[in-house]
Formats: sequence, C-alpha cells, structure tokens
Amino acid sequence: MSMIYDEKDTAAAKILIVDDVEINRMVLEEIIRNMGCEPLLAENGQQALKIASCSRPKLILSDISMPGMDGFELCKSLKANKKTKEIPIIFISAFDEAEDIVKGLKLGGEDYITKPFITEVVQARVAVHLHLYTVKNELMETNRKLQISVDAQLRQMEEEKKNILYALANIAAKNSGFEQGHMQRLRRNCRLLAQGMQLSPKFEDQISDDYIDAIELAACLCDIGNIGIPKELLRRETDFTQEETEIIHSHTELGAQLLTDLHVNSDYNDFLTISIEISHYHHENWDGSGYPQGLKENQIPVSAQIVSIMETYCILTGEKKHSREEALEIMAKEEGIRFNPDIYQICRRISRQFC
Repeated sequence: MSMIYDEKDTAAAKILIVDDVEINRMVLEEIIRNMGCEPLLAENGQQALKIASCSRPKLILSDISMPGMDGFELCKSLKANKKTKEIPIIFISAFDEAEDIVKGLKLGGEDYITKPFITEVVQARVAVHLHLYTVKNELMETNRKLQISVDAQLRQMEEEKKNILYALANIAAKNSGFEQGHMQRLRRNCRLLAQGMQLSPKFEDQISDDYIDAIELAACLCDIGNIGIPKELLRRETDFTQEETEIIHSHTELGAQLLTDLHVNSDYNDFLTISIEISHYHHENWDGSGYPQGLKENQIPVSAQIVSIMETYCILTGEKKHSREEALEIMAKEEGIRFNPDIYQICRRISRQFC
C-alpha cells in the first residue's frame, strides 16, 4: 500500500497526544511513530499546556472528554497563549455528535477524529494538517522576508528623498548668500537648544529624544523654499518693493508645499511633519507680527520657534561677524517680540555650547 503522507512533512515532527486513557495514548503513539513523527504524551490538560509551551509541537491530538480540564477548555487556553495559538488542534472522541464537532471548530480546532481509531484515517488527517502547517509557516517566512525587503527598499527611497531635500536646501542656502557650514551649525545648535529645553519643566512634556533627533535633521530645511526665489532678491538686503517683499515672504509657503508633497506614509513622517512646520512658520513672531499667517505665542509650533531663534544666532555670529555676547544682546531686544522669552532665556543660558 502506498504511503498517504509526505515524509518531508512528517519527519521528526513533534505531535502532542492528550488523552486520560492510557490505551488510547498507546494506540495513537504507535500510529504517529510509524509515520516518522515524534509523539509527545500528556494525561490531562494541565500537562498538555506545559508540554505545548515548552516543546512547541506541530500538531495536537486532544481527547474531548477528560477529567478536570476537558479538550474544549484546553483548546481555549492554547488559543489564548501567544506561544501556542498557531498550533493546529485535532479533537478525538468516541462520539460524533454534530454539536460537539461544531463547538470544537468554533473554538479554533482544525479537525475531528472519532474512536475507535482507524490507522489510515488518523494518518491521513494528521498528514493533511502537518502539510498545511508546513505550507503556512513557509508562507509566513516568505512574507517576513518580503516585508524586510520592502522595508529596506522604502528606507532607501526615503534616504534618497532626504538627500535630495538636503541638496536643494544647500542650493537655497548658497543662493541666499549663507556662508559655508551655516546649515551644519544651524542643525547642531537647534539640537543643543532642544536638549536644553527638554530639561526645562515648561517644555519637558513637548520635547522627547525622538523630537530632538527629528529637529536636528529638519532644521536645515527651514529655507528650502528659497529655491524658488530669484537669487538677486535673496542677495539684496534693502530697497524692496511691496511686491518683491511678498515674493521673498512666499518662500515659507513654497517650502512647506514642497515638503508636503513628499509627506507619505513612512518611518520619516515625524521628520517631514517637523520639517513642514519649520519651513512654514519659522518667520512667525511671538507678538504676531511675523508671516505668513501672523501666528502669535503658542500658536507657533515649538519647532519653528527653535529654528527662528537659532537661525538668527547663526546669522549674527556667522556672516554678520558678531561675537556670542554681541549676538545675544542684539537678540535680547527681540525678546517677547520675535522670540518666546522662555526659549530666549534658555538659549542665553546654554549659549557657550553653541558652535
């Protein structure tokens, strides 16, 4: 008689047999062993739970009618445990009442075998579910590898997207006449200021470690909208017409729109969200006199407030050639006007750390 199962599914497969009657366990043990499987034996539900959790069998054959914990209760417990919920369960019973069969299937059982055991039937049922178990696990492993591959590709795409943004930001910075290294200083100093704010009771609930990492990455994108502003306007310092002023001011909305167009579902959404806030609102003033929307005080995102104050500091101590003390004195005149007084005071206290 030809074999009714595939040896690659049954070879050394652990199968847990749960029955309070010794002769039933012995009969099933012999059938299972003759298939090339490794039988594990339990006399009751409590033993079965321990063996299933430790040995992780590929299949469980469980009697329904047992003293203490019956087969249905055992099934409930196994399906409620993360370690054992995926193990298929075949119920065994001397009765074939439709009500019992339906109840077992509803609880998560895979199949039903009646006593007395017919060797070929037991082997066929066991073989089917071992094969399904193998196929299911192969599919899960394939999906896991596929997900890893997809995630890696998405991360690479996002990194490339960020690199493009940084390249655009560098072009915008050059067009604006910023000195070389300005963006790196801005990123570094924004991180330091955010860390200082994290230690303040006024800001500790708003600034997490992830937020600090994100603002360091996003800070240099604050003026990315300048990519769309004529270079001659960006380099000129005075004598703007109203129309030219509006063009320059539009860089905040241009930058925010550019970044919004890249705002997709990804691991970088925090980075992009903060980047959009910064680009859009870093020229808003604490007293409401800024642009583009005239936001005031806590209407202005904290990320934009941080970049606003640090960009001013970096410009004053960079191309304006002021010392740290001179820059802070100039900025002090804008405390409560352009800058949040609490953030300015923190900035002043930790200013020796700035580069």
